[in-house]
Amino acid sequence: MASKAPGSSASGSTPFFEFGKEQTEAMADLQKELLEAYEQTSNAWLARVKSEVELWSDLAKKLTATRSPPEAMEAYQKCVAQRMQMAAEDGQRMSEDCQKIMQKITRSLSNGVPKAGT
Repeated sequence: MASKAPGSSASGSTPFFEFGKEQTEAMADLQKELLEAYEQTSNAWLARVKSEVELWSDLAKKLTATRSPPEAMEAYQKCVAQRMQMAAEDGQRMSEDCQKIMQKITRSLSNGVPKAGT
C-alpha cells in the first residue's frame, strides 16, 4: 500500500494543483461567457447596420419619386430625424453592451479569478 504525501487529497493531487484547476476552469467559464456576449453584441450591430442601409435606400427611393424640392426636403428631414433617433439608440446600446461585459468580468474577478501578479 503506497503512502500519501502530506497535504495530498484523496484524488492524489495537492491542494496547489486543485487551486490551479479551479482557476483554469473559472477563466474558461469567463472566456465562454465573454464570447457569448460578444456574439450577441455582434449580431445586434449587424442588424443595426442593415437597418441603416435600408434607411438610406428608402431615402434614395423617396427622392427619386419626389416631384418638388419641398417634397424632397421633407423626405430628407424625416430620414435625418430617424437617423438621429438611431444614433441615440446606438449610444444606449453601446453603453448597455459595455456594461454587460464589465459585469461579467467583475463578477468573475470577485469569484476568485487570480489577479495579475498573484
